[in-house]
Amino acid sequence: MPNILIIEDDAAFCQMLQKFLIRNGYDTEISFTAPDAKEKIKNTNFDLVLTDLRLPDYDGIQLLSYIKEINPTIPVILMTGYAEVGSAVNAMKKGAFDYISKPFTPDEVVMVIKNALKSKSEAQDLSDNIEERAITASEKTTTPQPTASIGKGNTVQGISEASKKLEEYIKLVAPTDMSVLITGESGTGKEVTAKAIHDSSKRRDFNFIAVDCGAIPKELATSEFFGHIKGSFTGAIEDKIGNFEAANGGTLFLDEVGNLSYENQIQLLRALQERKIKRVGSTKEITVDLRIITATNEDLTEAVEKGTFREDLFHRLNEFSIEIPSLEERFEDLTLFADYFLNKANLDLDKNIKSFSNEVWDIFRRYHWPGNLRELQNVIKRAVLLSTGDKVEADALPREVSNAENTGSKSSENLSKSEFEKEQILKALKKTNFNKSKAAKLLQVTRKTLYNRINHYNLDL
Repeated sequence: MPNILIIEDDAAFCQMLQKFLIRNGYDTEISFTAPDAKEKIKNTNFDLVLTDLRLPDYDGIQLLSYIKEINPTIPVILMTGYAEVGSAVNAMKKGAFDYISKPFTPDEVVMVIKNALKSKSEAQDLSDNIEERAITASEKTTTPQPTASIGKGNTVQGISEASKKLEEYIKLVAPTDMSVLITGESGTGKEVTAKAIHDSSKRRDFNFIAVDCGAIPKELATSEFFGHIKGSFTGAIEDKIGNFEAANGGTLFLDEVGNLSYENQIQLLRALQERKIKRVGSTKEITVDLRIITATNEDLTEAVEKGTFREDLFHRLNEFSIEIPSLEERFEDLTLFADYFLNKANLDLDKNIKSFSNEVWDIFRRYHWPGNLRELQNVIKRAVLLSTGDKVEADALPREVSNAENTGSKSSENLSKSEFEKEQILKALKKTNFNKSKAAKLLQVTRKTLYNRINHYNLDL
C-alpha cells in the first residue's frame, strides 16, 4: 500500500483529503506545518508527498529542496492556487513531479498521484521529463486568469479565496456519503451549495429533496418526513409518500434543521441510525438509502449546550461542516454575481438590460449587503423590472441600498491584493470583536496563518 504524506495548514481540508485517499487504498499521514513534515520525512520512507505550495511558516520551494535532499527519488506533487501557477512551474524545474490547481476534484488528485507512483515504480529518471512538463506548465500559465463560470445547477463559481475554498470543500466531500452540515448567514446560498454537492455525487441521478424545517408544523413533521397511510389521522384521505421515501437513492436536504422540535429530532435520529422508516399508521418498515445534508444559520453547538438540540443528532449530522462565506467575505465576486443575476432577471422578466451604470456599481460596492446573495438577487430583479433604458440606473434601486452611507473603503477594483487582504482581515476582526480565533474561522484560515498576516502587515491591534 503506497504511503503518502499530505502537508496542508488547513486542518479540515487536510483531514478530508486524508480520508478520501485512505478510502482509495493509500496509507496516508498528515502534517499541518513544515517543521512537523520535515521530521516525518526524515524518519519515514514515504512513496509520495502531496504538499500545499503556500505554507504559513515555510516557503514551499525551500521545503521541496529539503525533501529532494533527503530523498531525491520521491515524487512531490504541489497543490496551488490560481495565482501561484508561475511558482509551481519554477518548483517543477527544481524537481517537483507535477502540480494540481485548487479547487480540484478527488478524481483529479487520484489521477495525478497514480501517474507519479507509476513513474516511480517504473524507475524513470524524472529529470528527463522535467523540461517537457515545465513547458506544459508554462503553457498553462498563458491561460487567462479565472473568471466566474457557470457550474452545475447554474451556480456561479467565484474567484475570491473564500469562494475557491468553498469549491474545494464541495468537490472533496461530494463523492462521499458523509452527512454535511452547512452553516452561514441568511441568504448566502446554503441550498445552492447542498444541490452542488448532490450534483457532483454518485447520487446525482436520483432525487434531491429540499425541506424547510422551519415551515413544517410540529404536528405534521412526522407525516412530512415519513409519509402516512389513508385514514391514519383526520385529513389523511389517501396514502402519502414522505420526504425520506421521495429522496431514496438520492439526497435529502433539511434546511433550518435547528427549528425541529425535540420529539421530531428523536424521530430523525432513529431514522438516520436504522435507515428504516414507518409511515404514520403503518407497521411496515421501509428501508431507505439516502444522504442527509442539513443547513442552519443558528449556532447548533449553543443549542446543544442549552439542551434544545440533541447532541447525538448534532454529531450524526455534522460528519463534515461547511461554512458559507457572506457576500462581504467574498467581495471580489460581487461583480460576477451581479452580472449573473442581471442575466437571470432578463430571462425571468423578458427584458434586455445590458449592464449597470457606474453610479450603480459604486453603490453596490459601498453597500454592506446584510441579506447577502438573496438580497443582491432581489435588488437586481426589482431594478431590471423598473429599468426602461439599456442600463440599470441608481433611481431603480431601493432607497435603503442607494442611500447607504459610504464607509470610506475603496472599491475592490482599486485595491491591490495586499490592501484587499489587509482590509478583509480588519473587517473580520471588527466583526468578531477582535476575537482572533473567530476571525480566523470567518476568513477560513488557521489561527497561525492569521497571526502571520497580522504581523506581516504590522497591524496595530
